[in-house]
Amino acid sequence: MTTVSRHISFAARHAAPFSRIAVWMALAAVSAVARAEALDAQLDCRSTPHDFIAPLQANNLLEKKPMRVEPNSVNAFRPVKGAALTAYGFKVYALVAYQKDDPLFRQGKGEPIGDAAYGAVVWGGDIEVAEKVKAAGSDAVVHHVAPFITAIFCKP
Repeated sequence: MTTVSRHISFAARHAAPFSRIAVWMALAAVSAVARAEALDAQLDCRSTPHDFIAPLQANNLLEKKPMRVEPNSVNAFRPVKGAALTAYGFKVYALVAYQKDDPLFRQGKGEPIGDAAYGAVVWGGDIEVAEKVKAAGSDAVVHHVAPFITAIFCKP
């Protein structure tokens, strides 16, 4: 058997497993796309923290329990694995929110930030994020968190 014949024979024997892997990868990509959501409209600062967080949890896009509760009662929620949340085109690292007397949110050990606040922490530079927020006409405030990590914050 020649070298070329051996390669053709090898490819023929292994084509089916490779095609199954390709189909599986395509299905995984489609499911990831199906779990994507842009949050631009909710970050117009005309919503409530409850109305911002609860639907995302109900749709299994956001963890039910906060990953962290700050002393000022701001609850930080992580997107579930496989969810692709974006805010103004930037990938969301976490969503933050607090609403007084709402059982969805845990109270911190210090003075609450106020009656209500919500927003998103995104992967992106503060200048670029601020430009996108302003261009969208949002009343959100943009805060530098760390290099290439920025918070978009609403106090309705």
